[in-house]
Amino acid sequence: MKQFHLFIAFFRSGILGFGGGPSAIPLVQHEVVRVYKWMSDDEFADVLALANALPGPINTKMAGYIGWRIGGFIGMMNALFATVVPTVVMMVVFLFLLSAYKDKPWVAGMSQAVLPVAGVLMGMLTWEFIAKSKRSLGWLGTILLLVGSLIVMQSLGVHPAIVVAVLLATALLSKKKQQSLKRNAEDKSLS
Repeated sequence: MKQFHLFIAFFRSGILGFGGGPSAIPLVQHEVVRVYKWMSDDEFADVLALANALPGPINTKMAGYIGWRIGGFIGMMNALFATVVPTVVMMVVFLFLLSAYKDKPWVAGMSQAVLPVAGVLMGMLTWEFIAKSKRSLGWLGTILLLVGSLIVMQSLGVHPAIVVAVLLATALLSKKKQQSLKRNAEDKSLS
């Protein structure tokens, strides 16, 4: 039954994720965190950050990892299949329809209507991540990190994956340093 739920979760997000991989992220989050409760919001945010730092399509990376975590190798293949197949089938159907009816006004309207919906989905996900960051970093830390990342990516042209990797490395090193300082303090208090 777990494999069936895994397939359905990624099939739904794959079939409804218009606008590319990033627009399906909120749908994957809804299925994985809210519907099936396979992971918490924080765990999902960690998976998303890691998936953003690695090369390749984000949806398939997330499906592969979450599928592996939930159902092992078969779960990984199941989630990948459920994510990729709807996209392939819909691409073939839509490309056929677009080429057959490219001169019709409803085709142009349909293409234009998808963009705002994808933007709203991404905006909702962004706001959720900002709210989570506020809880751990506070408003000032969140805003500074947000503005700093935006400046580095937009003004300096640094790839987002590099920004994510640097932030992950910084967090990891600062956590190790805090643990080391805590151990040293405990050692001194014991002596």
